[in-house]
Amino acid sequence: MKDLASDTAMVMAAGLGKRMRPLTASQPKPLVRVNGKALIDYSLDGLASAGVANAVVNVHYLGDALEAHLAARKKGPATTISDERDLLLETGGGMVKAAPLLPDPFFCLNSDNIWLDGPQNVFRELSNRWNPDQMDALLLVVPHARAFNYQGKGDFHLDPLGRITRRRTGRIAPFIYTGIQIVSKRLLRDAPEGPFSTNVLWERAIAEGRLFGLSHTGLCCEVGDPAAIAPTEALLTRA
Repeated sequence: MKDLASDTAMVMAAGLGKRMRPLTASQPKPLVRVNGKALIDYSLDGLASAGVANAVVNVHYLGDALEAHLAARKKGPATTISDERDLLLETGGGMVKAAPLLPDPFFCLNSDNIWLDGPQNVFRELSNRWNPDQMDALLLVVPHARAFNYQGKGDFHLDPLGRITRRRTGRIAPFIYTGIQIVSKRLLRDAPEGPFSTNVLWERAIAEGRLFGLSHTGLCCEVGDPAAIAPTEALLTRA
């Protein structure tokens, strides 16, 4: 069994949380509570239990509150702030800004999804599949049957080798992105300046045959709006 591919993760926590209003009127989305626990703590506790020692957390909206919450945590991982309070950089720009704080490769995860591990934790699953010679990024994806609260048409197809292609217009794709990935710094090369989406970098990697996916063996809960909280709490209570 391989060691973990990285000892560091970037946790995306700088969004405005518009879909989670009114709960985000006075707090950033990562501090919204599910079963009495802040969303970002699910991410950080999952990293800690997997043995990921360090987390770089980007902040923007109500960043002071999020930074204070992180400082008050009593357990790992050790957190470092990537400060976007002056300008929200979106997912791709956020990774580029944080890159000096990150090793190669690094895990990256959104702070608004909650996952349940399968037989292995998700970071071990990804690490066992990671091949830097072939991949610029490896995305953890989940089939519709294990994507809790998800009601869309899917994001990606996987070929027999695990290479990713996009859902075609008017079609349904079998896999949904969980918000968790391993990223090589090669993905960030020649990146645009300022705010931009990671999709820009993914598209280039798809064209080069270097964006791969791995089907998650557990569950993933999308917690995108207030209506998703109660069913997620019910699922976590049963788990």
